[in-house]
Amino acid sequence: MNAIATFSTPNTKNIGLLTGTEWEATQVRELFQLAASIKAHPDRYRGTMAGRNLALIFEKPSLRTRVTFEIGMASLGGASVFLDHTVTRLGQRESVPDVARSLGRWVHGIVARTFQQESIDELAEHSGVPVINALSDRFHPCQALTDFFTLEEHLGSLRGVKVAYLGDGNNVCHSLLSVGARVGAHLRVATPAGYGPASSVIAEARRAAKSTGARIEILCSPEDAVAGAQAVYTDVWTSMGQEQESAERAAVFAPYQVNEALMDHAAPGAVFLHCLPAHRGAEVSAEVIESQRSIVFDQAENRLHVQKAVLLNVLG
Repeated sequence: MNAIATFSTPNTKNIGLLTGTEWEATQVRELFQLAASIKAHPDRYRGTMAGRNLALIFEKPSLRTRVTFEIGMASLGGASVFLDHTVTRLGQRESVPDVARSLGRWVHGIVARTFQQESIDELAEHSGVPVINALSDRFHPCQALTDFFTLEEHLGSLRGVKVAYLGDGNNVCHSLLSVGARVGAHLRVATPAGYGPASSVIAEARRAAKSTGARIEILCSPEDAVAGAQAVYTDVWTSMGQEQESAERAAVFAPYQVNEALMDHAAPGAVFLHCLPAHRGAEVSAEVIESQRSIVFDQAENRLHVQKAVLLNVLG
């Protein structure tokens, strides 16, 4: 029997992964089980995507996301084609609906890394094939799924695990809230005033948390967020497309740097996470990211295994 059959897979083939909020808690749990099996027994899954073709549309530069999706698809026996839109934005040369309708005739799925969530939604609406959000201005679901999968490897059960996120209430923060609510974590987000996550994302996460026992706290004090946390997470202070705000943001976010003094407030044995790329000396000190408590490259490795599981669930 094919190893995939040993796990029930989420009914996501017609949904794709647009935000992560469309997946239920049970679907996230099943995804983690499949990713763990893929990581432990990669040979069992070779050829399972034979004959499947994937389009990768990237408006933003990428290392981990592009490499892991391309290698992941190839190792499963499928093929991928990379469409570089880092110079000419998606929709400039040809409308997004027309791009989507054309691709839908050729490929079985689309992975898109875009500036706007609306581009992801349009691709899904018009292509007729599943679309996977590989990062937008609103969400980064593949990253957050990987983050909690990695935390489960290191900490065991995720229910009640205290995770502190410090910095900008950006796309990574949004997806951490969404996925954290579905795995039963206790997520504390600390941001400067005016830089918090979107109220609609917070509300959705709190709705999801009601069925899992998760807790969502939105704070301003980094020390309060980190106090007793088993995991401390940060991201860059200036996302792609916000470069003109870099100097202003550096001043505003300086008190939120994750350094040894701040980590002293966390629980003994707390781990540090970052989605990368990181700016040592800005959002995180070199001492923390290079320490034994840092699991950032475990996160990077697990992008491959989790995204292979996503591909199997969405396209398989």
